Amino acid sequence: MKNNKHVWEGWTIQDFIDELEPSFNQIMSKNSWIKPFKNTEELKKWLMDSQPFYKKHIPEVFNYFKNKL
Repeated sequence: MKNNKHVWEGWTIQDFIDELEPSFNQIMSKNSWIKPFKNTEELKKWLMDSQPFYKKHIPEVFNYFKNKL
């Protein structure tokens, strides 16, 4: 996976991953008010809602986190 691919206004795939990963880890370890994701649709919705600035589906970011479920 090319995590240095530009997505939006200077943000790369890796930037989005770095921004979301701490929250993802907190959710999945049950240390958040958000319950762990039960399926990929829940994950996809959370990613789009939680990504800073860019609220569209980014397949590479989704696949990174999907592989961690």
